[in-house]
Amino acid sequence: MITEDIMKKLNILTASAKYDVACTSSGVTRQNGKSGMGNSIHAGICHSFSSDGRCISLLKVLYTNECIYDCKYCINRRSNDVERTSFTPEELARLTISFYKRNYIEGLFLSSGVTRSPDDTMEQIYQAIRLLRHRYEFHGYIHVKVIPGTDDALIEKLGWLADRMSVNMELPTADSLTSLAPHKTRSSILTPMRSIQLKRNRDLDFHGDAFYNRLPAKNRPLISEHTQKSFHLSENTLKDNSYLSDYKKDNSYYVSDNIQGYTSSSGKNYYKPVTMKAGEKRFVPSGQSTQLIIGASKDTDYEIIKVSEALYDRFNLKRVFYSAFINVNRDSNLPDTSNGPDLLREHRLYQADWLLRFYNFAADEIISADHPSLNTLLDPKCNYALNHLELFPVEIMTASYHTLLRVPGIGVTSAKRIVSARSNLNGSKLSFNDLKKIGVVLKRAVYFITCNGKSMIPLKITQSFILANLLGLKDNIPGNLTMDQTYEQLSLFDVSDIVEEKLQAGIIR
Repeated sequence: MITEDIMKKLNILTASAKYDVACTSSGVTRQNGKSGMGNSIHAGICHSFSSDGRCISLLKVLYTNECIYDCKYCINRRSNDVERTSFTPEELARLTISFYKRNYIEGLFLSSGVTRSPDDTMEQIYQAIRLLRHRYEFHGYIHVKVIPGTDDALIEKLGWLADRMSVNMELPTADSLTSLAPHKTRSSILTPMRSIQLKRNRDLDFHGDAFYNRLPAKNRPLISEHTQKSFHLSENTLKDNSYLSDYKKDNSYYVSDNIQGYTSSSGKNYYKPVTMKAGEKRFVPSGQSTQLIIGASKDTDYEIIKVSEALYDRFNLKRVFYSAFINVNRDSNLPDTSNGPDLLREHRLYQADWLLRFYNFAADEIISADHPSLNTLLDPKCNYALNHLELFPVEIMTASYHTLLRVPGIGVTSAKRIVSARSNLNGSKLSFNDLKKIGVVLKRAVYFITCNGKSMIPLKITQSFILANLLGLKDNIPGNLTMDQTYEQLSLFDVSDIVEEKLQAGIIR
């Protein structure tokens, strides 16, 4: 039974949770009519996506918005005059089950303010999750935010109940953390993060799938390309990083084992996936993530990307989330956001993050200390290609999988399809029309590839020519791509003054 008091708490605590971007908020209020079934309410419902692409609805809520900390960017800081409330473990458990039975949600995303101490708050959260798992037999998805400074024993207990855990990094550098969140330290954040990682590694060791899951995503090559080779994780990404460089490596994480895979009935090589049997307990089986606030401090994109790379390499995070800063407190120590959050910068950081995780890019390939801001005109992959024209064009029929990943317009799926198609051609050759069917985005890729030694259109391999077309100053791909592959010819032209000015200004370096 959801009482009026619980609904009031729900409205307050879901509103307080909306600035955490570890899942995508959305939802509507919709009442059922006589012709349908089920109702929808917007409060606290957010949408996340599973690895197979399914949209999953989660109850996104704080356990409490009371807080002893005074972080300058937080709506729930102790100096703010906001209505305070807290759930009890029983209330939160019953609310979650009630929503689940009504088919509002499939899981829970739980964060919290800090009452009295991190351990006191996390103990209450543990009791709520324990009720859900054991009394109510709830087997749905649960994501728990760990408060920095939480005792290791509490992390251990929660990790066997939660699917995912996360410790918010909040700010990229130690200086910005000291300035805007003086009650938090990098040690209090990194210590529970390391604890989760090492406990998860031990669980993976026990189940025999440790090495694959320890590797950052960018270091997970195709077995067919690297069978029998050994890998170890490098410290190079951390040596110049002021935020993480003094956090010493743990030898149990830095291993050098042979990649192990299996061969399917079709003869293709894959990594052995981690699977959970019914009723089997695993420690944080979905891994851990974190969040960085973007724009609250003067930290550059370069510092943010370097920190993200270090987190992936050193702590094996599943995901770093980026949240464009909104000055909800109108604090004089914070930047003005009267024009709205910098969503374009947030978008570019997510694109750069994707290159780190899935495209085998290093941070220094995406961005440099000399040019510490991401290009706002182009996505990071196009920007990389324009700055390394000596590597292009790439020949589709001979390029390796990892080389294909560097080509704008070719993603992970399309690169795998190209490699697979080449091995099954039996003497035939791929065409540009085949590439389009495979999923290659030719309007970007056409400037950086050849197919059977030929370009699709006449090309000037110059920054100004390619930039002008990528920016849409002229039609940049034939619209009548057909099976007979008769294409319109793109005429060569002098770039406009506006593009030349941008080049001179160093937007494309």
